[in-house]
Amino acid sequence: MKKIVETIGFLVFIQGVGGLLYEWTGWFRLWTVVRHIDFLSDRALFVNIVLIVTGAAVMIAADAIKT
Repeated sequence: MKKIVETIGFLVFIQGVGGLLYEWTGWFRLWTVVRHIDFLSDRALFVNIVLIVTGAAVMIAADAIKT
């Protein structure tokens, strides 16, 4: 269970980083989920930062899971 939570946190973190790279440079167009959701496209930069913080928090919180 711990590895699954860490993997989910890592994927959320990577989505945020990929979204920021797309916003700043135009790269990683296929990696970004936020770009495909219409109501989030106005606040894409903020949402990507939130994804980075959330992914990091989930990865840190995964250490609290006892297996």
